[in-house]
Amino acid sequence: MTIEDPVALALSGERFAARCRIRADDAAAALVRAREICLEQTVEFPDALIPNTAIREQIVGAPDAPVAVGDGAWDVTIRYPVEAAGGELTQLLNVLFGNVALQPGVRLMDIALPPALAQGLPGPRFGIRGLRRLLDVHDRPLLCTALKPMGLSAPALAQLAYELALGGIDLIKDDHGLADQPFSPFAERVPRCAAAVARANQETGRRCLYLPNVTAPAAAVGPRARAARDSGAGGLLFCPGLAGFDAMRGLAADDDLALPILSHPALVGGLALSPDTGLSPRMLYGRLNRLAGADAAIFPHLGGRFAFSAADCRDIAAGCTDAMGDTAPIFPVPAGGMKLARVRELCEFYGRDCMLLIGGDLHALEPGEDLVSRCRRFVALAAG
Repeated sequence: MTIEDPVALALSGERFAARCRIRADDAAAALVRAREICLEQTVEFPDALIPNTAIREQIVGAPDAPVAVGDGAWDVTIRYPVEAAGGELTQLLNVLFGNVALQPGVRLMDIALPPALAQGLPGPRFGIRGLRRLLDVHDRPLLCTALKPMGLSAPALAQLAYELALGGIDLIKDDHGLADQPFSPFAERVPRCAAAVARANQETGRRCLYLPNVTAPAAAVGPRARAARDSGAGGLLFCPGLAGFDAMRGLAADDDLALPILSHPALVGGLALSPDTGLSPRMLYGRLNRLAGADAAIFPHLGGRFAFSAADCRDIAAGCTDAMGDTAPIFPVPAGGMKLARVRELCEFYGRDCMLLIGGDLHALEPGEDLVSRCRRFVALAAG
């Protein structure tokens, strides 16, 4: 079949790359599967029915030779034309793993973007370097905690925020379960907590940031973010799995907001649990959050409440911090039931450029401790 098109297809020839892990009996079978993916992720059309050579040569993805990685798995790098992404994060994700996410036996491991595409997705506004400058903390991991539990009133949460800031915590976020509930409405909670943290900062001379949760229905994300800024919030907590990765990108790109963003992994975790499908931990928690503008990304550290391995955690940290063109590195934020007793272990595992998130264990006071003194112990442990 030939379709006459009055507009000649003439693309730049630049391509972005997706490294996929494919389950197959041998290299030949892996290559067949990769070619099927190339069609599925672009034209979604039978190869024999593609109407002209220009589409086949310029639009359809092109696979490299499969590389054996053991245990019946093969890594294949597939290259797609930059124009297929349309300069938009949503469509880029669609090309990378849209329909293929519905198929077993293929996992997106990593990506590489050429400058022509990366320039339109500038990533984090602050990243590691900018967030350190903002907080004026340069010689240790950053320390983070969450306002919880759900059910406390806005005044109670504000008092908690004051004590945590007084104790030396660098970033105090809303728990991701705090939204706009009647027991702690957003419009009351955020100004109270921001004022409490500002009062503690005046007393300590430090710069603690309060990050309210602005994850919300689509029409409310922007208004809540602006209300948070106007209330004196120092940053934003956002759950891209609930409200959209491109919504987070929009917050990061908003020059009127200009606030750091901490990404929470609610809802997305299942995408990385199977070794044979979904996204690699590096891609899901690291690369994707950087592309979408997060300055730090929360994920479960091994030995906590979630079943992540040491290899997974190293992979995530690498996805947050290793080279990615001009996209700034971001803080990996190991979390998920971490305790003060593990702070030195965490520092040794991740090094200085991480953000340690401890929630409930900060409230497990020992004899003679109050919350402020326990936070100060957290700071001392992280400082080594």
